[in-house]
Amino acid sequence: MAEIIRFRDDEPVDHPAVTVDSFLDQSNANAVRVEPGDDARALIPHLAQLHLVEVNFPAFGDGRGYSSARVLREAGYDGELRAVGDVLVDQVAYMKRCGFDSFEPDTTLDPDTLGAALARWPEVYQSAADTRQPIWSKRHA
Repeated sequence: MAEIIRFRDDEPVDHPAVTVDSFLDQSNANAVRVEPGDDARALIPHLAQLHLVEVNFPAFGDGRGYSSARVLREAGYDGELRAVGDVLVDQVAYMKRCGFDSFEPDTTLDPDTLGAALARWPEVYQSAADTRQPIWSKRHA
C-alpha cells in the first residue's frame, strides 16, 4: 500500500479495521472495512461508535464503494471514510464528492497530478456529500 492521503484535521485511527461481520459480532471495535459485497446500511445503527470506515476497491471499475460511501454520509456518518485498494488519481475527485476524505491507494499517487485532478472542475452540477454548491443554484440565488 502507498501512503495514506487524508483531507481531515483530526488524528488518524492507528489500529486495523475489522470486517463488517466481525464488527457486528463485537462491541469494542471502532474501525471497520467494507468489502464490495457488504451492505453498508448494516453499519447505520452503529455510526456513533465508528471512527474509521475503510471501503475496499479491489478493481478500479468496481463502483459499489461509491454507493457505500454515499449511504453512510447520508445517514450522518462524520468519521473518517477511507477508500483503499485500486484507487486511481482520476477517481479521487469523484470519491471526495461521495464523501471519502482519505485514501490509501495500492500505488503512490503523484501529489502534483492529484492536485491538478482535484482542481480541474471547480464547479459541480448536482448536490453530493461534499456539500459543494451546484452551479445552477448559484445562478438562481
